[in-house]
Amino acid sequence: MTDLPSPPGLPSPCVGRCALDATGQSCTGCRRTIAEITAWTSLDDAGKAAVWARLRGLQAPAARAKTCSRCGSGFGCGTGGANGGCWCADQPPAMPWPPVADCLCPDCLHAAIAERAVRLGRPLAPG
Repeated sequence: MTDLPSPPGLPSPCVGRCALDATGQSCTGCRRTIAEITAWTSLDDAGKAAVWARLRGLQAPAARAKTCSRCGSGFGCGTGGANGGCWCADQPPAMPWPPVADCLCPDCLHAAIAERAVRLGRPLAPG
């Protein structure tokens, strides 16, 4: 199901943990529908942004304690976001590249997004 690579446009929401849900219609990793996954490489940035917007609007999974796969620190997953969802929904629409074994803590995810932006020649604005 993985649709890597995605640059230069908006990155794929794929997190490299591809598995279908019980209905067989959505990936449990990135939560995209089969149709969204299939169409991803042919979507323009507006289409990709629409998929990201839908994903951000989904109810966050139940909060759980996680360990960052990059630095090993503990953090809460599924809470802390500005709109009541997971804090990661407040980050720019990008996933670590390449996908990591599991979620990253806020500091490591922000660093991974910034590093990827630099590699793509699109440094993030300060702030």
